[in-house]
Amino acid sequence: MKSSGMATRIWNPEFPGDHLPLLRWLIFTGVSLFAFVIAWHFGLVRMMVNGDKTYISVVIGILYALSSLHCLVRTTAISRELDRAHRVLALVSKGVPQLKVEGADVVTAEGARLPRGEVTAHIRNLILKASLQGEERLDQTLLLRGLADALRGPNQLGSYAGDTLMKLGLLGTIIGFIMMLAPIAGLDAADHASVRTSMGLMSDGMAVAMYTTLTGLIGSILVQTQYYMLDKATQRLLGLATNLTEVFVVSVLERAQHGRLR
Repeated sequence: MKSSGMATRIWNPEFPGDHLPLLRWLIFTGVSLFAFVIAWHFGLVRMMVNGDKTYISVVIGILYALSSLHCLVRTTAISRELDRAHRVLALVSKGVPQLKVEGADVVTAEGARLPRGEVTAHIRNLILKASLQGEERLDQTLLLRGLADALRGPNQLGSYAGDTLMKLGLLGTIIGFIMMLAPIAGLDAADHASVRTSMGLMSDGMAVAMYTTLTGLIGSILVQTQYYMLDKATQRLLGLATNLTEVFVVSVLERAQHGRLR
């Protein structure tokens, strides 16, 4: 038991930090909301909404909120998977594990069921593959790729969302310059009223260009930062799953195969 505790500490040095990715997301979002409240208090948000006649800035804000909500869902899921992976590690690192498949569950020799999750499903696939392939060496490369795709696939929305927010900001910039330059074609320098009207329209176009560019840049940076933290947590989960299975599962299954052959 003492050696298994040492193994758990070696492979799991941050066991209390299972929900650290979710905590980081909450801190980051809290700081962002605080900055938004400050901007609202000083009238900057109201100025942006009133100055952007195209409402592209509002669309960017809505898309940012939806992207942040998706990132929250994925961060919560990865945090739960990390917690389950650590509990799986605590179970399989006790002595020499004897694992068997019972339906959709994986059960240890003591009768304890591994917590259901992506890592447990991966271990279940390894056990089934070892029992079906016979005496060949157990290679989990393809199964690890499938696990990585399952965990990282939904996270790719982050790069798409950040790129979309940036392009919406550039679209607003172009529309703003069009609005700013359009009055020049019919400008009559001798007509002072026409000049004042044209200057007002040019000012509106400049406001659209600046506000949409600003909101697009800020939204893109914030979204990409959130998904960067999510990707780091996902990478940590994959590293834990790889170490867990290579040390405590694959080696035991290969030893069991050699024992049957003898």
